[in-house]
Amino acid sequence: MTRLNLGLLLALVCAAGLSVAAGKVWVPLDAWTAADPRSIIIVELRLPRTLLALLVGGALGLSGAVMQGYLRNPLADPGLFGVSSGAALGAVVSLYFGFAARLWLLPGFALIGAGATMALLAVIAGRSGSLILFTLAGMILTSITGSLTALAISLAPTPFVSSQIVTWLMGALTDRSWDDVTVALPLILVGSALLATTARSLDALTLGEQAARSVGVDPGRLQLVVIAGTALCVGAAVASAGIIGFVGLIVPHLVRPFAGNRPSAILLPAALGGAVLLTVADSLVRLAPTVSELRLGIAMSMLGGPFFLYLLIRMRRRLA
Repeated sequence: MTRLNLGLLLALVCAAGLSVAAGKVWVPLDAWTAADPRSIIIVELRLPRTLLALLVGGALGLSGAVMQGYLRNPLADPGLFGVSSGAALGAVVSLYFGFAARLWLLPGFALIGAGATMALLAVIAGRSGSLILFTLAGMILTSITGSLTALAISLAPTPFVSSQIVTWLMGALTDRSWDDVTVALPLILVGSALLATTARSLDALTLGEQAARSVGVDPGRLQLVVIAGTALCVGAAVASAGIIGFVGLIVPHLVRPFAGNRPSAILLPAALGGAVLLTVADSLVRLAPTVSELRLGIAMSMLGGPFFLYLLIRMRRRLA
């Protein structure tokens, strides 16, 4: 475990260095000083973008690992709760009515959407802690918020607003600033701290709900912590970068062979791995030889779709 975490930390440092230097214009190490005019590219453009990639990737990776441990389903992903689509709906509302032109309003609406979805999920699922009810509630909310988002796009007052909404929903870290880091950092830190407290309870759940109750796990309380932590992490990620899928699905599977099957052992490697994956992916979309920059959300979907299909085929073979 220690070697795995140290290896991921080293990869994280290398990925961050690549992200700061890479782009349509490469910035060499000797230009990373205040005396060089090119340093403004580092300070004002590359550095906040790199920090956001680390934060968003880590938050999504950790959320995915917790969800897979809580639901005991290797195909679980933060989008299953409806928090991602709820946060997206909030942001779409701000774009629809033109509120996004003002600083903080788009992230604020996205967080309101995530919080409202979280509250509805808690109300629908109740205090029973039933995993089946919890999963179904998340699927229902995902469907409702997704349909409302599509409705907003179809009823957009101008083609520009419709285009703006669709572009934002694709997910990207382009043109992000220190303001976005200021919004995302505290929320992701609080959400990650909440999710980290679930480690022992997730280990107990591997023995079954009844066995977990017998060792002092309160299913209702655990459910609320998982909802709150996921809402904060995923809501902040969507608020600052749009919808970026599959990170929470891919990373836990990549680190599990090295960390073991114990859910608590996967949490930290999943967070570090998510940060590495998204930072490298963001660097690659900048380096891709395209006329305009490929949207990060599209790139992750192109990677995550085949990976999800591979997991389904592998599970079918095991059951056959």
